[in-house]
Amino acid sequence: MTAQAITRLTFALAALATSSVTARADLQICSRMSYVVETAIAIEDKGAAATRGWFRIDPGQCRTVIQGDVPGQGTGQALYIHARALPIYGGSPLPQNGHAEFCIGSESFVLTTAQSCNRTGQRMARFTAVKPSPTDKGLAVYLAEDAEYTDEQARDAGIQRLLVIAGYDANPIDGIRAGKTDVALAQFIIDNKLENTAAGRQDFFDVLMAAAQKPSTAGFSWCNETRNTVMAAVGVEEQGNIVTRGWYRVAPGKCLRPDVSGKPRRLYSFGEAIGPDNQPLRDPARTAGQNAASNLSWGGSTILCTRSSRFELSDHRDCGSNGLTATGFATVELSPTGATTVQFK
Repeated sequence: MTAQAITRLTFALAALATSSVTARADLQICSRMSYVVETAIAIEDKGAAATRGWFRIDPGQCRTVIQGDVPGQGTGQALYIHARALPIYGGSPLPQNGHAEFCIGSESFVLTTAQSCNRTGQRMARFTAVKPSPTDKGLAVYLAEDAEYTDEQARDAGIQRLLVIAGYDANPIDGIRAGKTDVALAQFIIDNKLENTAAGRQDFFDVLMAAAQKPSTAGFSWCNETRNTVMAAVGVEEQGNIVTRGWYRVAPGKCLRPDVSGKPRRLYSFGEAIGPDNQPLRDPARTAGQNAASNLSWGGSTILCTRSSRFELSDHRDCGSNGLTATGFATVELSPTGATTVQFK
């Protein structure tokens, strides 16, 4: 299942344990998603709220986020969770249609007053209310996709998804280890000089993500050579239309391959630098008029539509009238045999 096919994020509660199980108070968040995710928790108690994050959880993995008594279980208390996919997947495929808004930080954070944000690098985010259920390992909440993967299937689908981003044909992303997935995985192991059992290692998702952020030896990638984070968008010709997708977060000094299927002959690329507040950076060297400066960006003359939040757009007629932004993309002719890289400098 592709990122575009995910229509909702389900916080599926863990199955109730039998009456013979004595539940411990520790809280785990378990992921049955095909993405490496980061989660944040919010605890509301009689009108006050605190948040904490980020907790990374790999596909098919559980992680303890609270040890001891779990708040949010008593009268006037509530527990909430927010999840985001790592930047390597581009614009987060996880819809955030939660029940409440609380403040989060861009990096690891603990906020004791989270009803509003008042510092750079913080923003309000949607959280979903959850009620953990007891299991034989304590209290648990599961993150799940519409595909309803098991733990093992989620891990395999997560491996497939990162293999595709790294340039290996492991499609379809369905959580089934067979056919092209086995071939792609075997080739990845050979190319990276790993042991045959590497896919079972606890750090295998780190290995996959590191490989996906190296300059590509085939296909298309962006490489960010600046000191700023760059948000990038790509346009691909599909069935006679150009489909634009974004945003992909390209960290300083890193490369990233957008999810591009098939073998297109050309792509369209746009990138824009952002600051710690996630707002576009202005470039004084690129004047747009008297006493004005344009954003620090990398694009071209092909006008396509974008918007500020995650998007996938195929209609690029009159962007402004449709509440979208007309954006100049650069046309990139792809190498038929090797790699094509757009460098943000």
